[in-house]
Amino acid sequence: MSAQIHIVARIVAQSDKVEQVKEILLGLVDLTRKEEGCVSYQLLENKNDPTDFTFVEVWASQQAINAHFATSYVQNALAKVPSLVAKAPDIQYYSLLK
Repeated sequence: MSAQIHIVARIVAQSDKVEQVKEILLGLVDLTRKEEGCVSYQLLENKNDPTDFTFVEVWASQQAINAHFATSYVQNALAKVPSLVAKAPDIQYYSLLK
């Protein structure tokens, strides 16, 4: 059995595009949580900076992550987000040490 993969993905919206970005990101949550291999999928908004969004995710395998990124709703979001963010999303993959 492969170890779970943890992802922390930070998205920073342009200051005048916060609501658009928030709507797109919120649209991913319920659909993603139903995906096979999704253990946990949370969307956070920075209390001190409303432009700063972070996904904290746990996946059963790399195959589940690959399937997630191939879904139509993720592809649609990825197509929309670049013109609305201040910088490219920062997506980091982690393994749990303890």
